[in-house]
Amino acid sequence: MKNKISKVQITRKEALQRMGKYAALTAIGTFVILTPAKAQQNSTPNDPGGPPFEDI
Repeated sequence: MKNKISKVQITRKEALQRMGKYAALTAIGTFVILTPAKAQQNSTPNDPGGPPFEDI
């Protein structure tokens, strides 16, 4: 079985542009996920369940 070599080649400039786009998307995604204000808004405190000694 012979290895097929792709004839489609890109220049360094195109490669850097593509890498820049992926880096920008990654940075935006990381920023959105790790934003402290949003994370704090989405976290809810656990329900303590009321007083420990209730009269039934």
